[in-house]
Amino acid sequence: SSVSVPEHILTGKTKDHAFLILNYFPIKPLDAPPNSYEFGQQLAILHQWGEQKEYGFDQDNYIGSTLQPNKWDRRWGRFFAEQRIGWQLQLMKEKGITLVDIGDFTHLIQDKLAHHQPQASLLHGDLWYGNVANSVFGPICYDPASYWGDRECDLAMAELFGRFLPEFYQGYENAFPLDAGYHQRKDIYNLYHLLNHYNQFGGAYLDQCETAINNILTY
Repeated sequence: SSVSVPEHILTGKTKDHAFLILNYFPIKPLDAPPNSYEFGQQLAILHQWGEQKEYGFDQDNYIGSTLQPNKWDRRWGRFFAEQRIGWQLQLMKEKGITLVDIGDFTHLIQDKLAHHQPQASLLHGDLWYGNVANSVFGPICYDPASYWGDRECDLAMAELFGRFLPEFYQGYENAFPLDAGYHQRKDIYNLYHLLNHYNQFGGAYLDQCETAINNILTY
């Protein structure tokens, strides 16, 4: 089966607040090898579901507190360069920080992804260890920033912030092996999250953004 998620019960808003009600799961960390392997296999099943021909989503959504644009696009490289990297660089520029020429760098990203046109997968979109847990029903994930994109984005973010056991990656690879070139592309995909973390939290993430950009420029 695919990944388990909390069931939506009710959403609504009052004059000053919005609310979301989900069913309750007692949870604990996903720190047992069998459960980690199972979650890797379940994520692979999710990534193989559906036959979407474009990249994006039916509506814009949020990753953390940052608006995430999701206009449909048939070209993966253009979608990611403009609506992920370019968008975050523009938000950073509005804060007074310019690390690179936005136009030049987004064109570079498009060039680097030009020959990679993956099947669009439904992504969690914010897959770090804190958004996954174990429950009485097995692994469960929550707090997504979903869109249709390259499945490698989920795996890349899982690596970025760490703490997933090796069995998680083994379970995924055994069910749905990654394409050649992933280890180069993951630096591009993770730059999106580093930029977003700087735009939300500032601080030391700026140095990580600079390092990631320099790494991308040199290969």
